[in-house]
Amino acid sequence: MVQLIVGEKGKGKTKYLLDKVNTEIKEVNGSIVYLDKSPKHMYELNNKVRLIVAPDYMVESSESFLGFVTGIISQDHDLEQMYFDSFLKIACLEGQDIAPVVEKLEKMSEKFGVDFVLSVSQNEAELADSLKSKIIVSL
Repeated sequence: MVQLIVGEKGKGKTKYLLDKVNTEIKEVNGSIVYLDKSPKHMYELNNKVRLIVAPDYMVESSESFLGFVTGIISQDHDLEQMYFDSFLKIACLEGQDIAPVVEKLEKMSEKFGVDFVLSVSQNEAELADSLKSKIIVSL
């Protein structure tokens, strides 16, 4: 499953995402990965959550981002959830339609049993209609 947290920059999406991941880590049996654009939130995450700073791995396109995510999944068979903060930036999708990438993440979720939660700096009205059912919070 893919879930979206949407809203303009500075509306509190990261705080909501951090609260959600820190709550979920107490409930899941497997592991959780949190992808971010910087290590800034390292000390706000539960120490059982694996933080990966995506720019450290030279992800330069949405295609390489999807390959990167697949690589993470292939290395951790206990992975249950992945959280993407600053999704547009880390997935190299700023100013682009995110629907095709979200569709591929949905297929990956079904195939590998990993849930994705994405923080997207866009208003709900800017998103494609196909994505609106995936929104869990609109700020």
